[in-house]
Amino acid sequence: MTIQDLFNLIRFEHDESAFNALYRTQVVKLSRFARSFLDDNEACKEIVNDVFLRLWLNRDSLHQVRNVQVYLYVCVKNACLNYLKSVSSRKVRELTVAGKLYFRLDADPAELLINKELHIEITKAINNLPPRCKLIFKMVKEDGLSSNDVAAILELSNKTVFAQLAIALKRIEGVVNSYQ
Repeated sequence: MTIQDLFNLIRFEHDESAFNALYRTQVVKLSRFARSFLDDNEACKEIVNDVFLRLWLNRDSLHQVRNVQVYLYVCVKNACLNYLKSVSSRKVRELTVAGKLYFRLDADPAELLINKELHIEITKAINNLPPRCKLIFKMVKEDGLSSNDVAAILELSNKTVFAQLAIALKRIEGVVNSYQ
């Protein structure tokens, strides 16, 4: 069942099991995303849970939501920014710093074929990307968001997202080519 299917069951059927399934499929990604803004795990968990609580409480009035995943990411981003404003009184960090702890590589079958040394070098290349570039790369490659979705979430132009992806891929390609 897709995220949109679950959302429709929540909206139209008030289906609690669909809500729980949506929560389970998105909570880790959204918590990691919140962690890219905040250094406080508890605050991140609370923000994500609050976003889902508001989703449930306002389910009847969310008819304008076309892409649930983008909606959830934007809600988390906005809640994190509001939290930063309230806690650090105008000490809001730039989004370019937000990616410092957001990126991680998940093992998949293709990655298991890459030798350990190459994997280390790829990880170094990714970790050495500029923060915004790393954040965008992670959102597209790990979270599976489209470039358009990332642009909407981060309030950037599509050209900026594509340019940042091109920078990331060029650096990673350079590392891979040096091992061939």
